[in-house]
Amino acid sequence: MTEINVCLSCDNNYAKHAGVVIASVLSNADTDDTLNFYILDGGISDEIKNDFYKLKNIKDCQIFFINIDKELFKPYESVKTHFYVSMAAYYRLKLASLLPKVNKIIYFDCDFVICSSLKELFLSDLDGKPIGGVLDTDKRKIRKNPTYINSGMILFDLDKIRKEKIEETFLKYAIDNQETITVGDQEIINEVLKGNIKLLDSDWNVQSSNFINRSSYTKHPKAIHMLAKPWVYASNCIHKKEYYKYLQMTPWALNSDDYKHWTVDNERDSIIDYIKRRPLFFLRPRFYEALFKTYF
Repeated sequence: MTEINVCLSCDNNYAKHAGVVIASVLSNADTDDTLNFYILDGGISDEIKNDFYKLKNIKDCQIFFINIDKELFKPYESVKTHFYVSMAAYYRLKLASLLPKVNKIIYFDCDFVICSSLKELFLSDLDGKPIGGVLDTDKRKIRKNPTYINSGMILFDLDKIRKEKIEETFLKYAIDNQETITVGDQEIINEVLKGNIKLLDSDWNVQSSNFINRSSYTKHPKAIHMLAKPWVYASNCIHKKEYYKYLQMTPWALNSDDYKHWTVDNERDSIIDYIKRRPLFFLRPRFYEALFKTYF
């Protein structure tokens, strides 16, 4: 049996999205996968916690809620960054102290769908590095920092982070650079650990928005990171059907009319919107590259 630790962070508003991540993990797990989910509690009601426990009907697992002392993250409130980076994003910077008895864990943002057993990812050799991840889509940042990863999925060696006191280094960097940081926790992680990050197979974080704009055109992604949010109507998220497939396995499942609206109608309107905004998309070489690598 393989014991796999997975971490998510959410509040009541993002609970159903976290539920989709968990449902997708459980649905694609191997029979000998033993899964432990640690949910960083940014404000989750008892009723919603009970909904999470119902996900065990898909496959038996352990679900733990980790209370967050928000005072610990006060220093990060002064970091100037994008409006969409919430304080919950900084929770991953203190995983080693929040989970003192956990040695290794995979962190996922709540805009993921997992399409494979996580065994291979969890057992990845980090070659003595404290974290592993997949290169970000921002080529300019990668030119400056060849190990610049997307922080939506990170494999953490928490023992090493504790041993090397990396949490303290994260905090010092954030305080010293609070006026210039532009990408929140992701920038802090990448700058502090520059050159000390294990690069993992891109299939474990296929960063996806529209059909053309993906970090990988693999036919069989192992983990899809939906940068264009599938719960925003008419977004250009090409993998939205996967999100709603797993949503229907959760306590937040839609009724038949809403399901049609968010799948059939949503797909139609997102295609129409995309064509209106990018009428010459078929002239882009990347369109044909995406077409070939996705379907042939």
